[in-house]
Amino acid sequence: MGMQLARLVETSAALVATPARNAKIGLVAQLLTDAGPEDVALVAAYLSNVVPQRRLGVGWRSLSALPEPTTEATLTIRDVDAAFEVLAAAAGAGSTSVRRTELAHLLSRATAPEQEYLRGLMLGGVRQGAQDGVMLAAIAKAAGVPLAAVQRAVMLAGYAAPVAEAALAGGTDALERIGLEVLRPLRPMLAGSAPEVIEAMTGDAERIIERKIDGIRLQAHKAGTEVRLFTRSLDEITDRLPEVVELVAALPADRIVLDGETVATRPDGRPEPFQVTGSRTASSADPDSLRSSTPLVTSFFDLLHLDGEDLLDHPLSERIARLDALVPEHARMTRIATDSPTEASAFFADQVAAGHEGVIVKDPSSPYAAGRRGSGWVKVKPRHTLDLVVLAVEWGSGRRRGTLSNIHLGARDSATGEFVMLGKTFKGMTDAMLAWQTERFQELETHRDSYTVYVRPEQVVEIAFDAIQKSSRYPGGMALRFARVLRYREDKSADQADTLDTVRAIRGW
Repeated sequence: MGMQLARLVETSAALVATPARNAKIGLVAQLLTDAGPEDVALVAAYLSNVVPQRRLGVGWRSLSALPEPTTEATLTIRDVDAAFEVLAAAAGAGSTSVRRTELAHLLSRATAPEQEYLRGLMLGGVRQGAQDGVMLAAIAKAAGVPLAAVQRAVMLAGYAAPVAEAALAGGTDALERIGLEVLRPLRPMLAGSAPEVIEAMTGDAERIIERKIDGIRLQAHKAGTEVRLFTRSLDEITDRLPEVVELVAALPADRIVLDGETVATRPDGRPEPFQVTGSRTASSADPDSLRSSTPLVTSFFDLLHLDGEDLLDHPLSERIARLDALVPEHARMTRIATDSPTEASAFFADQVAAGHEGVIVKDPSSPYAAGRRGSGWVKVKPRHTLDLVVLAVEWGSGRRRGTLSNIHLGARDSATGEFVMLGKTFKGMTDAMLAWQTERFQELETHRDSYTVYVRPEQVVEIAFDAIQKSSRYPGGMALRFARVLRYREDKSADQADTLDTVRAIRGW
């Protein structure tokens, strides 16, 4: 019969209510153990907020109204997977009707808690506390295998689900058989961060200083005549980037895995904002028409596999040398090698002046640590800050339940004196800050609804952000990208907050 969906939903709720990491690991490990070989991969996927079918063709509108729930829990996890297969396979004329019918059939068989869980899972929004570190530790505990073996296997497989299945079925031996496969994405290596180039240049050893582009991270696979392209989140976008497919297909090797970045460019060669590049994967327009309207420049910076040889554990200097022999110069990332902080800082300044995001400082001896953020790569970006005013605050969930967490940010319109919203953030807040702002914003409260406390626009907060992008969601037509709290400004009044004109100037409008 298989595992009941209700059991997974109960565990998900318990994870949210459990603050202790070891207790979370125990809950997940027990569920994996109880799932059995036929269900363990689905359990690991769903608790990781991953739908194996990836795209179901279901959005908010389809799930805005749910059918009457059942009172008896009968759905199994495999029932859900079967329904998701139907949703994912629906295409062409009549597909909307097929999806609507299948959704109604699935959700009418679910209890109220199961309906809410399934809606969150299909929309990628279940908050259930089984983050990556917890899931990998739980797999190791359930299977009785070393955590390091699980971590490496997940890096190479891309996802936790197949690793959980292998570990519980075959232990360490099964995990060691999981390797890099051309045409299957692996987790990309991530970079740490430093505020200044000189801090990233540790010691007096030579470092590779590489341009950092604010584009789409791109993992390119080639096997014979087949090319597949994947994003940082391992979504396949091959059909959206025909010019990149042509570039990779023409490379003089049979089997290749490359890591790189692609970015839309203006006629003068400067990069477009991320939103423009992102339109190449988000738009439903014909890819060839997008190619002419939004030209891309693709730059590869790492070589992970070449004609049957995995290069992950080779030093970066060797991987780069082999990349340079394979990929034409126009398709390689701009970089220098230096042991001089002064030269590295000048290179950083040049990249920022040219409109790029900054640089990445790389250790030439480092292996490719797929899926990890370590000291081998360190990104350096100029930090933009604004002093904004808090307009409202949303109640938190999970470990932040009971505190006011997500703040609404506003800039002053110097023409009217009103505050215009530029986005929200809950990032950068310490526990002490959460406790303080929960008390502070209730003192400033004007009214509330079930989720949000609206406040008098008096409290100034210093916000760091990466970029300003166009937005139809907010009345100012702009939104902050990757906004995070630095500190609350008790020394500033609301009339001293930054204005919309300041924000537009940063954006270049």
